[in-house]
Formats: sequence, structure tokens, C-alpha cells
Amino acid sequence: MPDYQQIKAELDGIAIEDNPNMVLRKSRDFYWYSPILKEQLENVTGDLVVSPASEEELIKVLKVAFKHDVPVTARGGGTGNYGQCMPLSGGIVLDMTRMNRIKEIHPGRVITEAGIICAQLDKQLKEHSGQELRFHPSTTGQATLGGFVAGGSGGVGSVTWGGLRDLGNVLRLRIVTLEAEPRVMELTARDLLKVSHAYGTNGIITEVEMPLAPAYDWVDIIVGHDTFMDAVKFSDALASSSGILTKEIAPIAAPVPYDYFNRHKPYLKEGESVSVVMVAPHSLAPFEALVKMHKGEIRFRADEAESLRGLPRAYELGWNHTTLRALKMEPESFTYLQVQYPGPDHVAKVQQMTELFGDEVIGHLEFLRFDGGIQCSGLPLVRYTTPERLEEIIRIHEENGCPIFNPHRYTLEEGGMKQTDELQLAFKKQTDPKGLLNPGKMIAWENPDFDFKAGRNFLFKGLAEVAE
Repeated sequence: MPDYQQIKAELDGIAIEDNPNMVLRKSRDFYWYSPILKEQLENVTGDLVVSPASEEELIKVLKVAFKHDVPVTARGGGTGNYGQCMPLSGGIVLDMTRMNRIKEIHPGRVITEAGIICAQLDKQLKEHSGQELRFHPSTTGQATLGGFVAGGSGGVGSVTWGGLRDLGNVLRLRIVTLEAEPRVMELTARDLLKVSHAYGTNGIITEVEMPLAPAYDWVDIIVGHDTFMDAVKFSDALASSSGILTKEIAPIAAPVPYDYFNRHKPYLKEGESVSVVMVAPHSLAPFEALVKMHKGEIRFRADEAESLRGLPRAYELGWNHTTLRALKMEPESFTYLQVQYPGPDHVAKVQQMTELFGDEVIGHLEFLRFDGGIQCSGLPLVRYTTPERLEEIIRIHEENGCPIFNPHRYTLEEGGMKQTDELQLAFKKQTDPKGLLNPGKMIAWENPDFDFKAGRNFLFKGLAEVAE
């Protein structure tokens, strides 16, 4: 057992929190969206929260952690959904939010420390340069930029710009390794894949260089439709309309909008499915024309509302906020899935799944650009009964050509890779030779012989003991 009194003495001058309640709070994310993870991860906590304010302080923390064989789990805003930043082996929870300075703003790009909150970055970018991030997580008010790169995939704006995996959507990352003498490394282009979406297992991100887009006063709009498939077909047409600039397009099936979007309820009609969208002001007239062509009804538009006080933004109705709003009203009834509907026949695949599952899997899509083409990913609400039925729903989707990125797993591979990522594993051997960075999240490191085809989920040693 590490001597944490000695560790604290060696980290003198750096912000430390060891109050068990505070440490527990900083050891959690939104893992409880999943009833599976809620059971597996309920008792996970770190031993110490350390909050470096500079790269120099971070290097000192990592040197001490290496010396004492203490696990280190990096954390931003803690807005992930499947335990990415939860310390399965305890140890140090590395709170990165004090490293939040913007270093440089240029036309088309920004250089910033990794711990900056995305919404704060966008606010300052807009004020100082009329620019904004190409896309941001729906939890932009709490999520850090470094955490988004390390744990996210895409977000609000991906309908135009694609995702973090696309070359050019992250320009450069600066990381620090966990070794006896931590090294500072800079990664660009394809080398970024070694660290992006690696849950902080391959180095601690300290600086991010991101591309920017012109900022607009985006208008939030909700369009009502008779059926979910009407909403899907309208949303697909909108996403494919090259001349209409949008930032968010999310068709959501009844009864979710009227039943769970409480603050927008006065504007909504019971029994209607909706498309939740964000439109650039100069695109409003052509947007209205497209709504008419598809026989939709504009139920709400932010530029005409008498008051926006207390109303959430459009993206806070979509993405996993849709799930959250349902869980707040019926906490034991729902969970969710992450579904890919590959193009070009994505609309037909959505219709097939909608007819197959009916009200058991309630439709919610996010339209985005994937490998250059328009398609949609699903975040459907699932009426939860048993783990076995959930696995069956996943299997039926996959058998019908709709891959699942499983949000009921906490490892890198089980969340969607379903294979050992040789690139990330080889890089981990260089940057984290003792395997102290976020242990338990990379199966390839913990158990290279793990059989994905066996249909069993991977349980890290400490969690396996709890589960038995």
C-alpha cells in the first residue's frame, strides 16, 4: 500500500484533496446511465485528488507517482458516460481543470491548455476573434477540451465537420509520459490516434491545438412531425442540404419530447416526434422552405420566443441529455445504446430497427458527417428489463448491420473497437512502462489473450472480485 502521507509531503505546494467525500465525487462520471456499470463501478474511488496548475507541477506529480507505483487517472469535467475517468485501482485522481489557460488564438486555430472548459473557450474565442470550435460536446459547460479529446468522439457541429477521428479535426497534442523522468511529447496528424480517445492511458494531455470555424448566433428550433420516420426523413434531407448551415440535427421520437422536455413543454404537442436543430441565421429562410416541403410544423424557435430564461439550449435536448431527461423522470425505467446506421441506406436501417423494436427502443438520432458522407448515429432510449434482454437487443442490431458502440462497458476495446489496437498498445509501452495510467481500461495491456468472441465482458481484477 502506498504511503500517502509521504506522497503528500513530496507534493507539497501542489493542490491536494484527501477528504473521502470529495475524492469520491471526483472519482465518478455519468457511469450510472448504465444499470450494468452502476453495479460494477459503484464502489470505485481514488485515494487522493491532485490538481496541478502547470506542466511543471504535473511532471512533479508523475515523477512521484512513478516512484511510489501509484496509479494515475486523469480527469477533466467528469462528463463521460462509461467510467472513462474512474480510478479502477484507486490512486491519484488527476484533476486537470486548473490547467486552463488560452495560449494563442490565430485565424483558423487555437492553442490552449487541456483543462479549459469548452464553453469558456468558445466564449473567449467569439469575443476576441469571431471564431468557435468546429464542434463541442453537448456537456460543453462542464467538459474540458482535453477530456473531450481523450474520451469523446464527436458532438454539436459534427453534422458539418465530422468527428475527432477525422484528420484535421485535432491539429496537435502535447502530452507528458509517466516514467522515472517524464518526457514531454508533441503529436500531430496520424500520430494523434495514439492518444485521442485513449481515456488517458497513453500519456497526460497538457496542451491542445484545435481548428476553428466562424462563430454564428445559432438559432435553436424544434420542428414537430406526425411520426418518428417523418422526423428522420426531414432530418436527413436537412443534413444533406449543402446550402443550409446547421450545427445540430436530432430527430427524437414521441413520447420523449412532450413527456420529458419539461421547460419546452408549452411549445410542444403531445404525441409528436420532433427534430431538434440549430440553424445559422442566414439559413433561416431556406430552412423554413424545407420544413414546409416536408409538412413539418415549427413548434419553437429561439429568435421568436418571448423569453429564453430557463430554457436549455437545443443541444441540451439531444445527445445524452435526452437520456438524462428521461432518467430524471423515470430513473429505473430507461438506459440507452450507441448505434451506428451505416450509409448510404441509413434511413432504411433506422426504419427497420424502429419497426422491429417498437416502443421498447425509442428512437433518437444524431446526424453527422462520417467519412465525408451524411449518416446518423443512434442514442435510442431502451426500456430496461434485464441484462440478458439488453444483450439480445445489441445482438439483433448487429445482426442487422447496425454496429453497437457499447456504453455498458468501461474498456477502450469493448466500447466499439472489439480488437486490440496495436498502435495504442505499442505507444503505451513507451509512455507508461509500469501500466500506471488509468489501469483497467485497456484490455490489450491487462490481458492480451482476452477472447472477445466468447461473449463475456472483461472485468478488471478488483471489479471481478466484487462481482463474484
